[in-house]
Amino acid sequence: MRRRTGTRTRTRVLSGALAAVLSLLVGACGAWPDAGDARDDGLRILVPNTPGGGYDTTARTVARVLEETGTASDMEVFNLPGAGGTVGLQRTVDERGNGRLALQMGLGVLGASHVTHAKVTVARTTPIARLIEEPEAVVVRRDSPYRTIGDLVAEWRRHPGDVTVGGGSSLGGPDHLLPMALARAVGIQPKTVRYDAYDGGGGDLLPALLDGRVDFATSGIGEFLDQIAAGQLRVLAVTSDRPVAALRGVPTLKAAGIDLVFDNWRGIVAPPGISPADRERWFAVLTALHDSRQWKAELTRHGWTDAFTTGGAFATYLARQDKNVAELVGHLGLD
Repeated sequence: MRRRTGTRTRTRVLSGALAAVLSLLVGACGAWPDAGDARDDGLRILVPNTPGGGYDTTARTVARVLEETGTASDMEVFNLPGAGGTVGLQRTVDERGNGRLALQMGLGVLGASHVTHAKVTVARTTPIARLIEEPEAVVVRRDSPYRTIGDLVAEWRRHPGDVTVGGGSSLGGPDHLLPMALARAVGIQPKTVRYDAYDGGGGDLLPALLDGRVDFATSGIGEFLDQIAAGQLRVLAVTSDRPVAALRGVPTLKAAGIDLVFDNWRGIVAPPGISPADRERWFAVLTALHDSRQWKAELTRHGWTDAFTTGGAFATYLARQDKNVAELVGHLGLD
């Protein structure tokens, strides 16, 4: 298979270390609205990647449902991308005591914080709630020669350096960790994987997949459902333990004989040092969201799994996930 070329810098994973580590761009990021720009009673969600990605879709769906239900009609969502989400994480931590602000985050932010050796971690935030889980999908364009996951794996094994995978997350994110783990599960050395990182699955990754700059993509299923339904993309497999209702007939990796289960998740954290009243306000708003019929409909529409957990239970989960991700990054030689 011929190699794809383009203007995007290709990221290769080297054994035991990364060829290039993303620097934390805290000082170089663009300006964002000051806290004083929001209404006194307004809540705001910071999305740490570009429009169109999984975090962006989740946050804007949250805001829309809250408006539809009358729970929080003035919620603002804005984007502050950079360094796999760690620029947004740093800014959230810097907003200590700001009870109106929250960060839309998840597995990708945890992974990026370890791969980039960020100066700040999620341990310094105030955990609010885990919202959803979402399986990843292995996706190709409709004219791809790969009709099944077996076809793709066979070619990948034969020519690992000539097959390019794209993902909607930076190094350490779920779209990056999945192909590394998948390669290892099928007997391919992660150091040989040609991974192109795009900021946002439904944003930059989609055109790269459609115009052939990458041979296949790994991303959350919710980001490509419209293109799948339109016949532009074909899903070879999903990474969940069970089949996904929104993708009838698509096998899991396990069903295809590959011993791997991989789930992404997304949640909300707030800056450190917020007041108990502000923390309870976020709990109440997101609990109302979770209990609404509109949110349940969105879960089905996007192929998301309800994983709602708040407060201390989410804090415990977050700490455990952070530890597990650090171990996975080290195990794959990405630290």
